[in-house]
Amino acid sequence: MRLTEILKPQNIKLPLVANTKAEAIGALVTLLSDNGELTDPKKVLDAVLERETTRTTGIGNGLAIPHGKCTGTDHLVMAIGRPATPVDFQAIDGRPVSLIWLLASPPDKTGPHIHALARISRLMTIDKFRHALTEAKTSQEIFDAIVKQEAQL
Repeated sequence: MRLTEILKPQNIKLPLVANTKAEAIGALVTLLSDNGELTDPKKVLDAVLERETTRTTGIGNGLAIPHGKCTGTDHLVMAIGRPATPVDFQAIDGRPVSLIWLLASPPDKTGPHIHALARISRLMTIDKFRHALTEAKTSQEIFDAIVKQEAQL
């Protein structure tokens, strides 16, 4: 599975206007909803925020991957946001987050959900790739950087 099979350029937001973790998650859920990706945005928002209470999805290196499983979507969906100002996600390294990948899927899509989480984590360990996402000026440039990096795997 390639992330670009799930992600669409219109589901990438920069700058993401958010000052808190909840605002950032809410803005990405709204983006997915506005683009027709969700059947029930409230269920998705609630599931992602609930998951966040169990353990932070701020995994370090300026990255957070908030995610949740619920019936608010009938397929695996993904959105990316790059906040104008880094957001505190209570990340494991204590640093604020400058890139947020949000995932949501129905409960029966656990395999693809976990695979996507692993793929994001793997890509984000590549310094040159992280730098490309940080330097991108548009949503399309972020999408193109992901396409390019996945082609090299």
